[in-house]
Amino acid sequence: MIVSTTPSLEGYEITEYLGIVTGETIIGANLFKDFFASITDIVGGRSSAYEKVLREAKTTALSEMEMQARAFGGNAVVGIDLDYETIRDGMLMVTASGTAVKVSKKAV
Repeated sequence: MIVSTTPSLEGYEITEYLGIVTGETIIGANLFKDFFASITDIVGGRSSAYEKVLREAKTTALSEMEMQARAFGGNAVVGIDLDYETIRDGMLMVTASGTAVKVSKKAV
């Protein structure tokens, strides 16, 4: 599956637009991660615990979006947009959306 934030793919022709596809995930960080992240915030530096949770949420949302595109019969998703929202303390929502398409290699 080809996935891209761009509306087109270099070297490919979009042969069919199949519709909007989405993937969502809500993930929470536990109390210990929150505690260590607050220490990192106080002393400075990056919070690797939260970065890991954020990567996991993004990967899950993109994976769900790709599964939906496959179910539509697509072999690519273009125009992908990722959104991140805090919905309450310790809860993060990540959504991925794009357009499922069928593509074929351009003839040279």
